[in-house]
This record gives sequence, structure tokens and C-alpha cells, in this order.
Amino acid sequence: MTEEPRDERFGVNFYGSEKLPDSTELVAQFQKIVDNRFARWIMTRMTEQKKFEHILGVFAGVEAPRNIKESTQSKVLEAALKRGMKTFHIENMEVIKGALKEKYVRKGVALTLRSVARYGITKPQIFDAPLMIVWNTTKLCNLHCKHCYANAGAKNPDEMSLEQKLKVIDQFDEAGVTMIAFSGGEPLMSPDFWKIAEYASSKGIYTTIATNGTLLTKNVVDRLAEVGIKYIEISLDSADPATHNEFRGQALAWERTVQGIKNVVEKGVFDNAIATTATKYNYKNMDKMLDLAISLKVKRFIVFNFVPTGRGKEIISEDLSPKEREDLLTFLYDKWQAKVGPEIYSTSPEYSRIGINKILDGTGKTYSPTHFVPMDAGSNGIAMAEFLGGCGAGRIYAALEDNGDLEPCVFLPYKGRERSERGFQRIMEKLQGLKGPEKQG
Repeated sequence: MTEEPRDERFGVNFYGSEKLPDSTELVAQFQKIVDNRFARWIMTRMTEQKKFEHILGVFAGVEAPRNIKESTQSKVLEAALKRGMKTFHIENMEVIKGALKEKYVRKGVALTLRSVARYGITKPQIFDAPLMIVWNTTKLCNLHCKHCYANAGAKNPDEMSLEQKLKVIDQFDEAGVTMIAFSGGEPLMSPDFWKIAEYASSKGIYTTIATNGTLLTKNVVDRLAEVGIKYIEISLDSADPATHNEFRGQALAWERTVQGIKNVVEKGVFDNAIATTATKYNYKNMDKMLDLAISLKVKRFIVFNFVPTGRGKEIISEDLSPKEREDLLTFLYDKWQAKVGPEIYSTSPEYSRIGINKILDGTGKTYSPTHFVPMDAGSNGIAMAEFLGGCGAGRIYAALEDNGDLEPCVFLPYKGRERSERGFQRIMEKLQGLKGPEKQG
């Protein structure tokens, strides 16, 4: 098999280094490595998610084989991977084994290999289950944000019981879901949050939370660490308290959120980010927002596209024009390249295009094929983009509502939604059908 020609600045050299790969980078590389008949033949004989995860654990040296068959399967898997690595001139098996010591990485890789065995190599890759679930755990919220896609406020009387929520996590675990992002509403207002977060973490799922930050006292932050939360994303829409409070619908929201950010950073154990939604309310003052992020010493600064759903439909006129968005993204990219502080990302697909163009004209060195993974020129970003394939709704990503409805995306509620209790795997197959028969391989 030969690779398609590509600009050498976007070539594949990832595993020539000692850098520990991001889980998404790793599964993208595995997609290429297993693209040979021998590997595909092996994978068709290891199709159960939990067994596959265990074999990967044996391969990584963190789990013991329970019998000779499992020991043999681990060695055969290693032989298949070596063959694929040789094809693509990828070296250093120990880096792969090091990454696979993390249980959530094994989940993602097992899901990828099972999906390749079932569907073959596709661009974008079709999965048996999404790598990531955004779980709107509750409609309950202590703010009244103008752009809220969930139209949150009061608790939904149809919200799942704790028992139902725990059963959903069991389904996700069995299917190979790698990451759960707890959102809302305000997830910290749900009395069930702590139990479901701890339970998901105990399954080896990478758990994160998106919060408005107003409830992040030091005690709450300590407890988030105890239940296994790895990443905290805190919403802040302006460096000006009055602007933020007016947009969020509550006095003193800014002050409480900023203190919450300080508490998270001070704890020192979380990956973290400030997330802001770009609108006409704040885009002209994004430089001040970035200055604030720098002063607070957060690790990431993420600018989200405004999507007019939920209450956001009432402020469609506040969306940026194409020129305003282009100017903002260019400003953010230049600041990122200047290494002024945190990593700077955007959910706008134009951000990747700006980065690639800057690299091609010699004024940039890094770009982001997704809104959470930085790639240096010369790394595997093109393969990553082909692997993820743009919008992943209903394919690598899905949304779970507080009442158990499973949807392709938090921004895409649709009439054909299904309840998770009816069987996660069957529902995923239905969601995959939204992409059209031509996408099914």
C-alpha cells in the first residue's frame, strides 16, 4: 500500500519522537497501522469490546493474560501492529505501549480496531459507537444565558433516575465510549452528578465537565478530583464583569466564575480551559479576554462558534459576519503562534484552514485539525483530519439528554431521537443512518 502524495510539511513522523501521543492521535495512527490483511484478519476474531480492551492491556503490560489463548492473542496483535508500522515507517513500539497503559486510551483503540474490522478503513472512519458523549445531565441551572442551546433553567420532570443513569454508563462502557463530557444545564446542580461521575471514572472512561464556574468552590474542586474528573471547561464570555453578567442573566456571576477558575488552576491536577462563545457582544474585546486567560494561567482558551439553538434563536442577529469571524480567528491564531500563554483553539473549521495557509506561507508553525489537538507542521494532522472527517455528529460524537434521549449533537435535536434505555448499540446504528447509505462503506 502506498501513501497519497502530500506536502512534506504535513508528513507523518509522529512516532519517531518520544512524545506521548494524545488518545485521538493514537487511534488515528492505529487506523493506518491496521490497514493490512493480516491485521484485519486478526481483528475479526477479537470483536468483543471488553475482551479487546483486556488484550490491549496484556500487550501494554498492565494486565495479566488469564490463559494461553490471551497471551497468544497479545503476541499476534503485536505482530500485526509491527507489520503495519513497518509499512508506514513508524518506529518505537514502546511509545504505543506507554499510551495504552491508560484505560481510556485502550477503550478508544479497541473501539477503533473493532470498527475497522467491521467497516474497513473509511474516510471518515465509521465507528460502532462514538468516542465521545456529551451528556446534558440536567436542565437545572442557576444562570439564564442568552445563547443557551439547552434552554436551561428549571429541572425537567422527565429527567432520568439515578438508577437509569448508572445503567446508561454501563451501556457506554460495554460499547467502548472513551470520553463523557458532563454538561447541562449546570451539571454541578444535579444531586446525581457526583455518583455518575465517579461511576464513569471507575469504568476507565475519561470524564470531563463543562460548567459556568459559579459553583467551583475549593471544596467542590477537591471533590471533582476525588471522583476522577480529568478536564474542567469553564464558560466566561467577557473580561468585563457587567457584560458577562448581563449576557449570563445574573449579577456577580463573573466574580464567582473567575474565582472558580482560580480554584481549579490552584488545585493543579486538572487539564482546564476557559470557553467563550464569539458574538457581537464580545468579539471586539477578545484581546482582553485572552489577557485575562493569561493572567489566570489556564491551559487552554477555546472560542466556540455561536449556534442559534435553544434561547440562542432569540439573538441570531448577534452572530458574527464572515469577515468578523475571519478577523477574529486570524487574531487568535497569531496569538497562539506567538506563544503568549494558553493553547488557543476554536470550534470554527476555518481555524484549521487559517493555520494551514499560514504554515504554507511561512508565517505559522502549528495548526489544529480539531478544536482540541495541536499539530506541528510535519506531524500527522492530515491523517487526523481524514480520520475525524469534519462533523462527527452521530459517528464519533453523540449527545445524551437528561431524559435519556440520544441525539447526534447537542445542536441537532431531531424527531427520530431514541431513548438510551432501548439499547445503545441499536440506537447508534440508527444515528449512523443519518449520514446516508453512501457513507456506510
